[in-house]
Amino acid sequence: MRSRPIRSAAVGPIYFDYNATTPLDPAVSKAMQPYWNEIWGNPSSVHQIGRRARACLDEARDRVASFFRAKPSEIIFTSGGTESNNLAIFGAARLLRPKGKHIITSPVEHHAVLHCFDYLERYEGFKVTRLPVDSEGVVDVESVKTALTPETTFVSLMAANNETGVLQPVAEIGALCRARGIIFHTDASQWFGKMPFQNIGEFNADLVTLCAHKFHGPRGAGVLYIRSPLLIHPILFGGGHENERRAGTENLPAIIGMTEAIELFIKEPVFPDARLSQWTGELASFIAGLEGVELRGSAAPRLSNTVSFTVQGADSIALMAALDLDGVCASSGSACSAGSLEPSHVLTAMGVPRHLANSFVRFSLGRETTEAEVKSVQRILPGVLERFRNS
Repeated sequence: MRSRPIRSAAVGPIYFDYNATTPLDPAVSKAMQPYWNEIWGNPSSVHQIGRRARACLDEARDRVASFFRAKPSEIIFTSGGTESNNLAIFGAARLLRPKGKHIITSPVEHHAVLHCFDYLERYEGFKVTRLPVDSEGVVDVESVKTALTPETTFVSLMAANNETGVLQPVAEIGALCRARGIIFHTDASQWFGKMPFQNIGEFNADLVTLCAHKFHGPRGAGVLYIRSPLLIHPILFGGGHENERRAGTENLPAIIGMTEAIELFIKEPVFPDARLSQWTGELASFIAGLEGVELRGSAAPRLSNTVSFTVQGADSIALMAALDLDGVCASSGSACSAGSLEPSHVLTAMGVPRHLANSFVRFSLGRETTEAEVKSVQRILPGVLERFRNS
């Protein structure tokens, strides 16, 4: 049974940054509690305390595999989305290097993907193709087909963009790659919990990234699904944990919490589509009518909780500070790049001029969002923008 939203009726900050992180669900927190001080053993220890922890770890892996309709051996527990992406990209590219050193991504990926490709290109001699996106930030399937060469071994494209919410045609791209014998990875960190889910096969991907804290699970927990019989190279070395794919003692409390959140909040997405679509639609219509403001990624299929826009004559950091002073917690893009003076790489790839890409604002709504908060933001935002015009 789903637990009730955390937010009370008390007045407080308006949190419009759910793409960055979500509050830990009470039911998830409760499921984790015994694993802090009762079932505390190392799952790799052979004594009874360790075996008890191992049994719980194995059960969690079986539960996630059953939910995904996958094999337990295909589930690798990680510390989150960044590690899952790094393991997928470095592990697959290095494994497949004898077959070819051409790899493909897009310029709108999360930096946890982009920086891996940059490293492989700069230090390990890989040739990287960064596919263009259209003005809405969508990769054309035909451009993937055109970019493939006999040397292509690996493609990585995200399922949903963290800055704009735009959805990519990953199932179609994955099918294209599979037909050519090319390994396909998708970073689905923003997708899970927001889009309907049946089974892991719907991505047509060999590698899929999941991050627990994006859907009311704990921070510090993630999954990399690795489709059998693929055995990618590890990037962490030490013990033989996680089927020798990821060394390091497993974070059992976080894994249990993540498993609980997966079962509770993915099949029926915890982000309520009908309600959020209505509110983001209202916000988008309101924002589009403001002077000097332009919506970004609004014409493409996108997550129902996300509204992104730029503001003429402003900059993101000042906008975030001004909104925060008025009680609105928003974002200028990836939370992992907070404080960056660089314009949004996603918007610049979409062809947005740098001075506008540097005035980017993202509102991302969630389960605890209320209609009153949406109305409040509509009252607050014009005043914030007016201060910039008069400064």
